[in-house]
Amino acid sequence: MPQARLRTERLDLVPLSEEHLPFLIDLNSDPVVLRYLFTRALTPAETEERMHTWIRAAKETEAQGKWIGYAAGEAVGLYMLEPPDAPPRTDAAELGYRLPQRHWRKGYAKEGSLELLRHAFEDLGFDRVIAQTMAVNEPSRATMASVGMSFVRAFHQDFEEPLLGHADGEVEYEITRETWLAHRAG
Repeated sequence: MPQARLRTERLDLVPLSEEHLPFLIDLNSDPVVLRYLFTRALTPAETEERMHTWIRAAKETEAQGKWIGYAAGEAVGLYMLEPPDAPPRTDAAELGYRLPQRHWRKGYAKEGSLELLRHAFEDLGFDRVIAQTMAVNEPSRATMASVGMSFVRAFHQDFEEPLLGHADGEVEYEITRETWLAHRAG
């Protein structure tokens, strides 16, 4: 099944394609946006290489992948629903999001995440969705909690180039289909 185009009240989530490269270059050129992922901003060539890898991977993961969220015709974020890789798992999908600073604190991370959770549970039939971030990434952790995810565990990963705050480790949140259905009913 190909990746679906998804809609919310304010967002149009479009499957990632090559036309999104300028937005991704802008997004990945901000070291503040990337501070919990990389030790520096990414070059345009690095971003293009990653984008091609992501597009290829989306074709192999049965409707999972990355989306670009648009609000009123403007790209406002990168949204992800993919197989987890740290550690590798087959029983869950992993949720993620990355927004330019100009779109922080507008509810777009939460709105897009809620739609991806709906898609994961209703359309794709997952029983569990996880999300991971650095323990010091309070804004992302707040988004995870706001969409009904609960803290599961803390863990440490080894990095070739440790990020600021890496000594505090990583955290994992999750939501199950049962919990998601209960939140929707409430």
